[in-house]
Amino acid sequence: MIVNGATTSGELRAHNRVRLLRAVHDCGATRTRSQLTRELKLARGTASVLVAGLAEDALLHEEPAPGPARGRPTQVPGPHPRGPVALAADIREDAWELAACELGGRVTVLGVRPHDGTPQDALGPLGEAVAGHARRLGPRLIGVGVALAGPIRHGGLVDIGHLGWRSVDVPALLGLADAEPPLAVGNDTALAALAEARRGRLRGVRVGVHLHVDFDLGGVLVLDGRAVPGASGTGAEFGHMPLGGSTRRCPCGAAGCWAMDVGANALLRHVGLAYGGGRGRAQAERVLATSEEAVTANATALGRGIAALVNAHDPEVVILSGHGVELRERAAGALMAACGPGLMAIRRDHPPRIEASALGWRGSLLGAMESVFDAFLTTEGLELWRKNHPDQARDTPDRQSVMHSTLAGESAP
Repeated sequence: MIVNGATTSGELRAHNRVRLLRAVHDCGATRTRSQLTRELKLARGTASVLVAGLAEDALLHEEPAPGPARGRPTQVPGPHPRGPVALAADIREDAWELAACELGGRVTVLGVRPHDGTPQDALGPLGEAVAGHARRLGPRLIGVGVALAGPIRHGGLVDIGHLGWRSVDVPALLGLADAEPPLAVGNDTALAALAEARRGRLRGVRVGVHLHVDFDLGGVLVLDGRAVPGASGTGAEFGHMPLGGSTRRCPCGAAGCWAMDVGANALLRHVGLAYGGGRGRAQAERVLATSEEAVTANATALGRGIAALVNAHDPEVVILSGHGVELRERAAGALMAACGPGLMAIRRDHPPRIEASALGWRGSLLGAMESVFDAFLTTEGLELWRKNHPDQARDTPDRQSVMHSTLAGESAP
Protein backbone atom coordinates (compact mmCIF):
# COMPACT_ATOMS: atom_id res chain seq x y z
CA MET A 1 0.00 0.00 0.00
CA ILE A 2 1.29 3.46 -0.94
CA VAL A 3 0.32 6.48 1.20
CA ASN A 4 1.57 9.81 -0.17
CA GLY A 5 4.61 8.09 -1.66
CA ALA A 6 5.39 6.03 1.48
CA THR A 7 5.92 2.36 0.55
CA THR A 8 7.49 0.95 3.74
CA SER A 9 6.50 1.06 7.39
CA GLY A 10 9.46 3.32 8.12
CA GLU A 11 8.47 5.78 5.40
CA LEU A 12 4.87 5.76 6.60
CA ARG A 13 6.00 6.45 10.17
CA ALA A 14 8.18 9.34 8.98
CA HIS A 15 5.25 10.71 6.99
CA ASN A 16 2.94 10.54 10.01
CA ARG A 17 5.51 12.21 12.25
CA VAL A 18 5.48 15.19 9.92
CA ARG A 19 1.67 15.19 9.75
CA LEU A 20 1.35 15.18 13.53
CA LEU A 21 3.91 17.94 14.07
CA ARG A 22 2.32 20.03 11.32
CA ALA A 23 -1.10 19.62 12.95
CA VAL A 24 0.28 20.68 16.36
CA HIS A 25 1.97 23.70 14.80
CA ASP A 26 -1.04 24.80 12.74
CA CYS A 27 -3.49 24.57 15.65
CA GLY A 28 -1.22 26.58 17.93
CA ALA A 29 -0.65 23.58 20.21
CA THR A 30 -4.24 23.79 21.47
CA ARG A 31 -5.71 20.40 20.53
CA THR A 32 -5.60 17.30 22.69
CA ARG A 33 -3.95 14.10 21.57
CA SER A 34 -7.41 12.54 21.12
CA GLN A 35 -8.55 15.39 18.88
CA LEU A 36 -5.42 15.18 16.77
CA THR A 37 -5.79 11.41 16.50
CA ARG A 38 -9.31 11.77 15.11
CA GLU A 39 -8.46 14.64 12.77
CA LEU A 40 -5.48 12.81 11.28
CA LYS A 41 -7.39 9.48 11.16
CA LEU A 42 -4.71 7.67 13.14
CA ALA A 43 -5.14 4.60 15.31
CA ARG A 44 -4.85 5.39 19.02
CA GLY A 45 -1.87 3.09 19.37
CA THR A 46 -0.15 4.68 16.40
CA ALA A 47 -0.69 8.15 17.81
CA SER A 48 0.75 7.09 21.18
CA VAL A 49 3.87 5.65 19.55
CA LEU A 50 4.32 8.77 17.41
CA VAL A 51 3.98 11.15 20.35
CA ALA A 52 6.40 9.09 22.46
CA GLY A 53 8.97 9.07 19.65
CA LEU A 54 8.63 12.79 19.04
CA ALA A 55 9.06 13.43 22.77
CA GLU A 56 12.27 11.33 22.77
CA ASP A 57 13.53 13.44 19.87
CA ALA A 58 12.83 16.66 21.83
CA LEU A 59 10.15 17.75 19.38
CA LEU A 60 6.97 17.41 21.45
CA HIS A 61 6.10 17.68 25.13
CA GLU A 62 2.64 16.91 26.54
CA GLU A 63 0.93 18.84 29.29
CA PRO A 64 -2.49 18.30 30.91
CA ALA A 65 -5.34 20.11 29.17
CA PRO A 66 -6.59 23.15 31.11
CA GLY A 67 -9.82 22.89 33.07
CA PRO A 68 -11.40 20.10 35.13
CA ALA A 69 -11.28 16.57 33.75
CA ARG A 70 -12.71 13.25 34.86
CA GLY A 71 -10.57 10.17 35.01
CA ARG A 72 -7.25 10.14 33.23
CA PRO A 73 -6.05 13.70 32.44
CA THR A 74 -6.31 14.72 28.79
CA GLN A 75 -2.92 15.58 27.30
CA VAL A 76 -2.14 18.42 24.88
CA PRO A 77 0.97 17.98 22.71
CA GLY A 78 3.03 21.14 22.42
CA PRO A 79 6.60 22.35 21.88
CA HIS A 80 9.38 20.57 23.72
CA PRO A 81 11.45 22.72 26.13
CA ARG A 82 14.58 21.85 24.13
CA GLY A 83 12.72 21.82 20.83
CA PRO A 84 13.20 23.70 17.57
CA VAL A 85 13.22 27.49 17.48
CA ALA A 86 12.94 29.76 14.45
CA LEU A 87 14.23 33.31 14.45
CA ALA A 88 11.95 35.70 12.56
CA ALA A 89 12.58 39.33 11.63
CA ASP A 90 10.29 41.97 10.16
CA ILE A 91 12.36 44.76 8.57
CA ARG A 92 10.23 47.83 7.99
CA GLU A 93 11.42 51.04 6.36
CA ASP A 94 12.37 52.63 9.68
CA ALA A 95 12.92 49.79 12.17
CA TRP A 96 13.16 46.05 12.58
CA GLU A 97 11.72 43.54 15.05
CA LEU A 98 13.33 40.21 15.88
CA ALA A 99 11.57 37.31 17.60
CA ALA A 100 12.06 33.68 18.56
CA CYS A 101 9.23 31.34 17.56
CA GLU A 102 8.44 27.85 18.82
CA LEU A 103 6.48 25.01 17.29
CA GLY A 104 2.85 26.05 17.58
CA GLY A 105 3.56 29.70 16.86
CA ARG A 106 4.43 31.07 20.30
CA VAL A 107 6.46 34.26 19.78
CA THR A 108 9.02 35.82 22.11
CA VAL A 109 10.10 39.29 20.97
CA LEU A 110 13.87 39.62 21.35
CA GLY A 111 14.39 43.18 20.24
CA VAL A 112 13.17 46.19 18.26
CA ARG A 113 15.65 48.63 16.75
CA PRO A 114 15.19 51.77 14.61
CA HIS A 115 17.47 52.29 11.60
CA ASP A 116 18.24 55.14 9.22
CA GLY A 117 16.84 53.52 6.07
CA THR A 118 20.18 52.44 4.60
CA PRO A 119 20.91 48.75 3.92
CA GLN A 120 24.00 48.82 6.15
CA ASP A 121 22.24 50.29 9.18
CA ALA A 122 19.18 48.10 8.77
CA LEU A 123 20.85 44.77 8.05
CA GLY A 124 24.24 44.94 9.77
CA PRO A 125 22.98 45.29 13.37
CA LEU A 126 20.22 42.76 12.69
CA GLY A 127 22.80 40.25 11.48
CA GLU A 128 24.80 40.80 14.68
CA ALA A 129 21.67 40.26 16.81
CA VAL A 130 20.82 37.08 14.91
CA ALA A 131 24.36 35.76 15.34
CA GLY A 132 24.23 36.38 19.09
CA HIS A 133 20.95 34.55 19.54
CA ALA A 134 22.11 31.75 17.23
CA ARG A 135 25.07 31.13 19.55
CA ARG A 136 22.75 30.98 22.57
CA LEU A 137 20.22 28.69 20.92
CA GLY A 138 22.83 26.38 19.42
CA PRO A 139 21.41 23.36 17.59
CA ARG A 140 17.86 24.32 18.57
CA LEU A 141 17.87 27.00 15.87
CA ILE A 142 16.31 25.57 12.70
CA GLY A 143 16.38 28.66 10.49
CA VAL A 144 16.01 32.41 10.13
CA GLY A 145 13.08 34.03 8.32
CA VAL A 146 13.24 37.68 7.22
CA ALA A 147 10.41 39.87 5.87
CA LEU A 148 11.28 42.98 3.85
CA ALA A 149 9.12 45.78 2.43
CA GLY A 150 10.08 45.26 -1.21
CA PRO A 151 10.28 42.72 -4.03
CA ILE A 152 12.67 39.83 -3.36
CA ARG A 153 14.44 38.16 -6.24
CA HIS A 154 15.90 34.67 -6.10
CA GLY A 155 19.06 34.67 -4.04
CA GLY A 156 17.76 37.21 -1.53
CA LEU A 157 18.25 40.36 -3.62
CA VAL A 158 15.83 43.10 -2.57
CA ASP A 159 14.74 46.36 -4.22
CA ILE A 160 12.97 49.02 -2.13
CA GLY A 161 12.49 51.97 -4.43
CA HIS A 162 11.37 54.54 -1.88
CA LEU A 163 14.44 53.79 0.25
CA GLY A 164 16.83 53.77 -2.70
CA TRP A 165 17.68 50.07 -2.27
CA ARG A 166 18.63 48.39 -5.54
CA SER A 167 19.77 44.76 -5.76
CA VAL A 168 20.73 44.72 -2.08
CA ASP A 169 22.23 41.34 -1.15
CA VAL A 170 20.34 40.59 2.06
CA PRO A 171 22.13 37.33 3.01
CA ALA A 172 25.54 38.94 2.56
CA LEU A 173 24.76 42.03 4.67
CA LEU A 174 23.22 39.85 7.38
CA GLY A 175 26.35 37.71 7.38
CA LEU A 176 24.25 34.62 6.63
CA ALA A 177 25.24 33.82 3.05
CA ASP A 178 25.88 30.07 2.65
CA ALA A 179 25.56 29.66 6.41
CA GLU A 180 23.71 27.32 8.70
CA PRO A 181 20.96 27.43 9.78
CA PRO A 182 19.15 28.21 6.54
CA LEU A 183 17.90 31.71 5.73
CA ALA A 184 14.49 32.42 4.14
CA VAL A 185 13.98 35.96 2.79
CA GLY A 186 10.52 37.08 1.64
CA ASN A 187 8.35 40.05 0.77
CA ASP A 188 6.49 41.37 3.82
CA THR A 189 3.07 41.34 2.14
CA ALA A 190 3.50 37.82 0.76
CA LEU A 191 4.61 36.58 4.19
CA ALA A 192 1.73 38.39 5.92
CA ALA A 193 -0.62 36.64 3.49
CA LEU A 194 0.99 33.28 4.32
CA ALA A 195 0.42 33.90 8.04
CA GLU A 196 -3.16 35.02 7.39
CA ALA A 197 -3.76 31.79 5.47
CA ARG A 198 -2.40 29.69 8.35
CA ARG A 199 -3.71 31.60 11.37
CA GLY A 200 -6.09 34.32 10.19
CA ARG A 201 -8.95 35.17 7.88
CA LEU A 202 -7.49 33.57 4.75
CA ARG A 203 -7.53 30.15 6.39
CA GLY A 204 -9.56 27.78 4.20
CA VAL A 205 -9.99 30.44 1.49
CA ARG A 206 -9.33 29.14 -2.02
CA VAL A 207 -8.84 32.53 -3.76
CA GLY A 208 -8.06 35.68 -1.79
CA VAL A 209 -6.29 39.02 -2.06
CA HIS A 210 -4.13 40.37 0.75
CA LEU A 211 -3.24 44.08 0.87
CA HIS A 212 -0.74 45.47 3.37
CA VAL A 213 -0.53 49.25 3.86
CA ASP A 214 2.49 50.81 5.57
CA PHE A 215 4.50 53.66 4.08
CA ASP A 216 3.10 52.52 0.76
CA LEU A 217 0.97 49.58 -0.36
CA GLY A 218 1.80 45.98 -1.21
CA GLY A 219 -0.58 43.32 -2.39
CA VAL A 220 -0.63 39.70 -3.44
CA LEU A 221 -2.99 37.08 -4.85
CA VAL A 222 -3.37 34.04 -2.56
CA LEU A 223 -4.36 30.66 -4.02
CA ASP A 224 -5.07 27.75 -1.67
CA GLY A 225 -3.10 29.37 1.13
CA ARG A 226 -0.06 30.39 -0.92
CA ALA A 227 0.92 33.78 -2.31
CA VAL A 228 1.54 33.63 -6.06
CA PRO A 229 5.31 34.27 -6.25
CA GLY A 230 5.83 35.16 -9.91
CA ALA A 231 8.53 33.80 -12.23
CA SER A 232 11.41 35.48 -10.38
CA GLY A 233 9.84 35.54 -6.91
CA THR A 234 8.65 39.16 -7.17
CA GLY A 235 4.93 38.63 -7.72
CA ALA A 236 3.61 40.48 -4.64
CA GLU A 237 3.56 43.92 -6.24
CA PHE A 238 -0.04 45.08 -6.73
CA GLY A 239 1.07 48.42 -5.32
CA HIS A 240 3.04 49.06 -8.49
CA MET A 241 0.08 48.72 -10.82
CA PRO A 242 -1.70 51.88 -12.15
CA LEU A 243 -4.88 51.31 -10.15
CA GLY A 244 -5.37 54.52 -8.16
CA GLY A 245 -5.58 57.08 -10.94
CA SER A 246 -2.24 58.76 -10.16
CA THR A 247 0.22 59.85 -12.86
CA ARG A 248 3.13 60.54 -10.48
CA ARG A 249 6.47 58.92 -11.13
CA CYS A 250 7.17 56.24 -8.50
CA PRO A 251 10.66 55.61 -7.05
CA CYS A 252 10.33 52.07 -8.45
CA GLY A 253 10.70 53.53 -11.95
CA ALA A 254 7.09 53.18 -13.10
CA ALA A 255 4.50 55.94 -13.46
CA GLY A 256 1.09 55.99 -11.80
CA CYS A 257 1.73 53.31 -9.16
CA TRP A 258 -1.21 52.67 -6.84
CA ALA A 259 1.17 52.84 -3.86
CA MET A 260 1.74 56.54 -4.55
CA ASP A 261 -1.81 57.27 -3.36
CA VAL A 262 -2.19 54.80 -0.47
CA GLY A 263 -0.19 54.64 2.75
CA ALA A 264 1.77 56.82 5.14
CA ASN A 265 3.75 58.57 2.39
CA ALA A 266 0.52 59.59 0.65
CA LEU A 267 -0.96 60.84 3.94
CA LEU A 268 2.10 63.00 4.60
CA ARG A 269 2.16 64.37 1.07
CA HIS A 270 -1.54 65.21 1.25
CA VAL A 271 -1.01 67.58 4.19
CA GLY A 272 2.24 69.03 2.86
CA LEU A 273 4.68 67.24 5.19
CA ALA A 274 8.03 65.73 4.18
CA TYR A 275 7.89 62.07 3.24
CA GLY A 276 10.03 59.29 1.82
CA GLY A 277 13.07 57.39 3.03
CA GLY A 278 11.14 55.67 5.78
CA ARG A 279 10.65 58.91 7.69
CA GLY A 280 7.57 60.27 9.38
CA ARG A 281 5.76 57.28 10.85
CA ALA A 282 4.62 59.19 13.95
CA GLN A 283 3.49 62.19 11.88
CA ALA A 284 1.58 59.93 9.50
CA GLU A 285 -0.21 58.27 12.38
CA ARG A 286 -1.27 61.71 13.63
CA VAL A 287 -2.56 62.60 10.15
CA LEU A 288 -4.43 59.30 10.06
CA ALA A 289 -6.07 60.15 13.38
CA THR A 290 -6.90 63.81 12.68
CA SER A 291 -7.21 64.61 8.96
CA GLU A 292 -10.51 63.41 7.53
CA GLU A 293 -9.61 64.80 4.12
CA ALA A 294 -6.30 62.92 3.87
CA VAL A 295 -7.87 59.70 5.13
CA THR A 296 -10.76 59.99 2.67
CA ALA A 297 -8.33 60.50 -0.22
CA ASN A 298 -6.34 57.43 0.86
CA ALA A 299 -9.45 55.29 1.27
CA THR A 300 -10.85 56.42 -2.08
CA ALA A 301 -7.68 55.39 -3.90
CA LEU A 302 -7.65 52.12 -1.97
CA GLY A 303 -11.26 51.32 -2.92
CA ARG A 304 -10.70 52.15 -6.58
CA GLY A 305 -7.78 49.76 -6.80
CA ILE A 306 -9.60 47.00 -4.92
CA ALA A 307 -12.36 47.10 -7.54
CA ALA A 308 -9.83 46.50 -10.32
CA LEU A 309 -8.29 43.55 -8.47
CA VAL A 310 -11.70 42.04 -7.77
CA ASN A 311 -12.62 42.29 -11.45
CA ALA A 312 -9.33 40.62 -12.42
CA HIS A 313 -9.10 37.84 -9.83
CA ASP A 314 -12.63 37.17 -8.49
CA PRO A 315 -11.46 36.63 -4.89
CA GLU A 316 -13.65 35.32 -2.10
CA VAL A 317 -12.27 37.91 0.31
CA VAL A 318 -9.95 40.92 0.36
CA ILE A 319 -7.89 41.23 3.56
CA LEU A 320 -6.42 44.55 4.71
CA SER A 321 -3.52 44.77 7.14
CA GLY A 322 -1.32 47.56 8.51
CA HIS A 323 -2.84 51.01 8.03
CA GLY A 324 -5.42 49.37 5.75
CA VAL A 325 -7.28 48.31 8.90
CA GLU A 326 -7.54 51.93 10.07
CA LEU A 327 -8.55 53.19 6.63
CA ARG A 328 -11.36 50.64 6.57
CA GLU A 329 -12.48 51.64 10.06
CA ARG A 330 -12.28 55.41 9.63
CA ALA A 331 -13.41 55.79 6.02
CA ALA A 332 -15.43 52.71 5.12
CA GLY A 333 -17.98 54.86 3.29
CA ALA A 334 -15.39 56.46 1.03
CA LEU A 335 -13.70 53.12 0.41
CA MET A 336 -16.93 51.40 -0.64
CA ALA A 337 -18.14 54.43 -2.62
CA ALA A 338 -14.97 54.19 -4.72
CA CYS A 339 -14.98 50.39 -4.94
CA GLY A 340 -18.63 49.78 -5.88
CA PRO A 341 -18.85 51.71 -9.18
CA GLY A 342 -15.61 50.14 -10.36
CA LEU A 343 -16.95 46.60 -10.10
CA MET A 344 -18.29 44.74 -13.11
CA ALA A 345 -22.01 44.07 -12.84
CA ILE A 346 -21.42 40.37 -12.20
CA ARG A 347 -19.04 41.28 -9.36
CA ARG A 348 -21.54 43.74 -7.81
CA ASP A 349 -24.14 40.99 -7.55
CA HIS A 350 -21.88 38.99 -5.20
CA PRO A 351 -18.99 41.22 -4.09
CA PRO A 352 -16.21 39.72 -1.98
CA ARG A 353 -15.88 40.54 1.69
CA ILE A 354 -13.40 43.29 2.58
CA GLU A 355 -12.11 42.44 6.04
CA ALA A 356 -9.46 43.54 8.49
CA SER A 357 -6.54 41.21 9.12
CA ALA A 358 -6.84 38.97 12.17
CA LEU A 359 -3.10 39.34 12.82
CA GLY A 360 -2.64 43.10 12.57
CA TRP A 361 0.91 44.37 12.24
CA ARG A 362 2.33 41.03 13.42
CA GLY A 363 1.44 39.21 10.17
CA SER A 364 4.77 39.70 8.35
CA LEU A 365 6.75 38.48 11.36
CA LEU A 366 4.54 35.40 11.71
CA GLY A 367 4.86 34.73 8.00
CA ALA A 368 8.64 34.82 8.31
CA MET A 369 8.30 32.23 11.07
CA GLU A 370 6.04 30.05 8.91
CA SER A 371 8.58 30.10 6.08
CA VAL A 372 11.15 28.55 8.41
CA PHE A 373 8.81 25.89 9.81
CA ASP A 374 7.63 25.01 6.30
CA ALA A 375 11.19 24.03 5.45
CA PHE A 376 11.69 22.22 8.75
CA LEU A 377 8.43 20.22 8.88
CA THR A 378 9.47 17.73 6.24
CA THR A 379 10.81 14.19 6.49
CA GLU A 380 14.25 15.54 5.57
CA GLY A 381 14.06 18.33 8.14
CA LEU A 382 13.09 15.97 10.97
CA GLU A 383 15.74 13.44 10.03
CA LEU A 384 18.41 16.15 10.13
CA TRP A 385 17.12 17.21 13.57
CA ARG A 386 17.48 13.63 14.86
CA LYS A 387 21.04 13.42 13.57
CA ASN A 388 21.94 16.70 15.26
CA HIS A 389 20.20 15.85 18.55
CA PRO A 390 21.17 12.34 19.68
CA ASP A 391 20.14 11.09 23.12
CA GLN A 392 17.62 13.86 23.72
CA ALA A 393 15.36 11.92 26.13
CA ARG A 394 16.45 13.31 29.49
CA ASP A 395 14.67 14.94 32.41
CA THR A 396 12.42 17.71 31.09
CA PRO A 397 12.61 21.08 32.88
CA ASP A 398 9.90 23.70 32.72
CA ARG A 399 9.35 24.84 29.13
CA GLN A 400 9.06 28.57 29.75
CA SER A 401 12.09 28.71 32.02
CA VAL A 402 14.25 26.97 29.41
CA MET A 403 13.15 29.30 26.62
CA HIS A 404 13.75 32.35 28.80
CA SER A 405 17.16 31.26 30.03
CA THR A 406 18.35 30.23 26.56
CA LEU A 407 17.33 33.53 24.99
CA ALA A 408 18.81 35.47 27.90
CA GLY A 409 22.19 33.98 27.12
CA GLU A 410 22.28 31.45 29.98
CA SER A 411 22.87 27.77 29.46
CA ALA A 412 19.72 25.67 29.37
CA PRO A 413 19.69 22.83 31.91
